[in-house]
Amino acid sequence: MSARRDLRLLALAVGLSAAGDMMALITLSLRVHDLTGSAFAVSALFGATMLPIVALAPLGGRLADGVESSRVLLAASVAQALVAAALALVDPFAAILVLTALLTAGAAIAQPAEFALLPAAAGPERLAAASGRMEAARYAGFAAGPLLAAGLVALGGTTLALMVNAASFAAVAVAAAALRTRRYPEHRAVAAGEDRRAGLRSLLGDRVLRPVVLAAVGALLFISASMTAEVFYVKDVLGAGDAGYAAMFAAWTLGMVFGALALPQRVPPAAMAAVALAALAVQGAGMAAQTVWAVLPAALAGYLIGGVGHGLKNALVRTVIAQRVAAAAHGRAFAAYNAVRNAAELGALGAGGLLVGALGPRNALVLAGLGPVVAALLGLAALRHQWPQERQRRFAPRLQPRPHDA
Repeated sequence: MSARRDLRLLALAVGLSAAGDMMALITLSLRVHDLTGSAFAVSALFGATMLPIVALAPLGGRLADGVESSRVLLAASVAQALVAAALALVDPFAAILVLTALLTAGAAIAQPAEFALLPAAAGPERLAAASGRMEAARYAGFAAGPLLAAGLVALGGTTLALMVNAASFAAVAVAAAALRTRRYPEHRAVAAGEDRRAGLRSLLGDRVLRPVVLAAVGALLFISASMTAEVFYVKDVLGAGDAGYAAMFAAWTLGMVFGALALPQRVPPAAMAAVALAALAVQGAGMAAQTVWAVLPAALAGYLIGGVGHGLKNALVRTVIAQRVAAAAHGRAFAAYNAVRNAAELGALGAGGLLVGALGPRNALVLAGLGPVVAALLGLAALRHQWPQERQRRFAPRLQPRPHDA
C-alpha cells in the first residue's frame, strides 16, 4: 500500500514538474518577446532552459546517489519555487535569463533524484508499469502546461502565470516531503574515486545498454529537428492551418500516453531492450510514412502511431537503465542520460531550420523520421551480436567448490 501511495506521489510530482516547465517556457517566451522584440533574446532563453541540464548532470547525479534522494528532490523543489516566484517579479532581460538558468539548474538536481526514487518505490516486478505511468504523467503535464499558460496569461498577465508556476514547484516539494520511500546512499560506492564520467560509463559500459542508449540519442539528432519542420509542413504543404497543427500535436501526445500506459508491462523483461529499439523504429516510421499522402488524415494517423512508439520506447529505455545499472548509481546514470538527450536535442533544433531551408518541410520530415528507423536497426543489429554472450553470462552454471577443493 505504501509503495502504491509513493508511486502516485511521484507521478504527481512528475506531472506537476512537466506542467510547470511548459508554463514557464511559454510565459517567459511571451514576456521576453514583449520586452525585447528580439528572436535572439528568445533563443537565449531557450538555451537557458536546456544548457544547465547538460552542464550540471554530473552534480545532479552525484547528489542523487550521495544524499538520500527524497531530500534532494525536496530541497531542489523548494529552491525552484523560490526562483520561480522571483521570476514573476523581475523585468530586466538579464535577470530573467539568470533566473531561468537557475530554475533549470534546479531541474538538473531534481530529475535524477526523481528517476532514482522510482525503482526504489516500485520494485522490480512493477518497474515497467510504473515507468509507463511516470511517462504518461509527464506527457499530461507537457500537454496541460501550454493550456494553463495561455489561460493564466489571458486572465492576469505573465505575472499571474509565473506565480502559479511557483506554486506548482511548491506542490512538488509537498509531494516529496510526503514520500515514505527512502533511498539512502552507499557511501563506499560514491566515494571510491568516482569521476564526472561515472554516469555515462554506467550506460555505455553495459553491452545491452550501449546499443539502446546510442540508438535513442542518435535518433534524437534527427527526430527533434522535426519540431522546426512540422509547422511549415502542416500550414504550407497540408494547408491545414493552426487547427491542423494543434491536431497533429494532440495525436502524437495521445499516442505517447497510450504507448506509455498500456504496453510496457506487457513486454517480458528479457525482451525490453529489443522492444525499445523496435518502438524507436515505429516512432520514426510513423512520422516519415505519413508524408507519402500529404493529407491531414494520414498525418494524424502517422503521428498517432509514431506517438505510441515514442511513449513505449521512453518507458522501456528508462526501465532497462534501472534494471541494468547498479542501484547505487541510478542517479548518475539517469543524469547522464538526460544530459546526452538534451545535448542531442540542442543540436537537432539548430539543424532543423537548415533542413527545412535546404530540403523543404516535407523532405525534412522524411529525413527526421528515417533517422530513428536507421538508428533502431543498427541498435538491433548490435544487440543481436551481444545476445550469445549475454545468454552465456546469464545461464552459465555456477560452479560450487567440491569438498576436497575447499
